[in-house]
Order: sequence, then structure tokens, then C-alpha cells
Amino acid sequence: MRRLGRRATALAAVLAATLTVAAWLTARPGDPALYPPAPGAETVTVRLVAQAWHSGLLLPREDLARAAAEAGDGALVEVTERFGAYPALEIGWGDAGFYRTVPTIEALDWRLALRALFTPGGRPAVLHVVGVAAAPEAAFPGAEIVTLHLSRAGFRRLAAALGRAVGARDGHPVVLGPGLYGPSLFYAAQGRFGLLHVCNHWSAGLLNEAGLPVTPLLDTLPRGLVLDLAWGAGAHAP
Repeated sequence: MRRLGRRATALAAVLAATLTVAAWLTARPGDPALYPPAPGAETVTVRLVAQAWHSGLLLPREDLARAAAEAGDGALVEVTERFGAYPALEIGWGDAGFYRTVPTIEALDWRLALRALFTPGGRPAVLHVVGVAAAPEAAFPGAEIVTLHLSRAGFRRLAAALGRAVGARDGHPVVLGPGLYGPSLFYAAQGRFGLLHVCNHWSAGLLNEAGLPVTPLLDTLPRGLVLDLAWGAGAHAP
């Protein structure tokens, strides 16, 4: 038994070392020219909304519309106009099948989840856009909400990456139907969903575009992404 215990301890140590090296090798550095913003510079406040299995970004709609218009991104401008009555948009990305049929962790279907994660070559993705009028904590009870103050240039980079994720036809975003909660819609999206690129990696990727350092291995789960932002970007959840 003692020998088995030593072997288990050694195996755990090797596994921990392997994961540490993998996290270090896959880490994406930030851009100090974008984040953190210079003292006194204009900033844009965005929030990461981390649920049990999914994360999305809560973005100020007017700032997003302005960045999209300045970039000539007509499809993203249309999305912001569709939700013109709301001051903020919560936007998430995920597997087209799983995301649209599993609104809560209680409704989790493991067969769908495994298919979404392990289909060779990945699966089609969708964007989920929600109009938000309430305060973040009231709109998303129970979620971890991380507040981030981005530079204006960093936010423009984030908006450009978001625009590239919108699936468009003839320059217009493709609406797929009602969303999961509140005033929301699903849109066609660019990209493929799979184990190495889940919704939390997508959220982290947009923040990395804005200049924040991220560690994709940690970001696989929402809680890991929250911790990653705390360690790497000095953010914290209330």
C-alpha cells in the first residue's frame, strides 16, 4: 500500500508539472500598449459574466455601435441597432446544437455535450445576444461578474474581433431565432466549437484582443477564466 501511495504521489506530481508547463506554453501575452489603460485615459467598462458552465461578455451597446461604425462593420452595427432599446448587450458564443437546447446546467444533456466537445474538426457555432437594461448583478443573479476597464483602443480591437465572429449573408447578420432568456436572439457565427475552443476560450480571446494576458488551459472552465483574469490582469469579481 505504501508503494502504491508513493506511485500515486509521483504520478500526481508529474501530472501537475505537465499541466503547468502546458499552461505556460499556451499562454497568450497581453499588450501593454492597450492594457492596462494609461492613467487618466478614456476607458470603456466591460464585464465578464461567468455562469456554471458558460461565460459571455457584457458590453456597452453605444460604445460597441460606435466602434463597429468606425470600422465599417455593417453586420455588427445591425446587431446593435436590433437591440437599440438596451444600454448593454451580453454576447456569448457556443456550439450551435448544445447552446440552443441547454439553457441551464439543470437541463444538461451529456450526449449533446460530448458530441459538441469531441466531434472531429469541431461543430458549427452561434452567437447569443441579449439586451440588458438592469444592473449586471440583478440581470445575472448567481453569476460571477468580473469588471474590466479597457482602453478605447483595446475596446476597438475587441469589437473588431467580435465583428469577425458574426456570421453574415450579403453583409447582414443571419438571425437564427429567439434566444434563451430575456430579449435575446441567436445569430449564425464564424468559428468551430470543440474541446480546444469552447465558449470560455472565445471570451478570453476577445479580452486578449483588448490587450489582456490570458491562459487558454485555465480558461477552459468559467471559474478558471475568472481566476486567470485575477492573476494575469489584476481583475476581481465582487
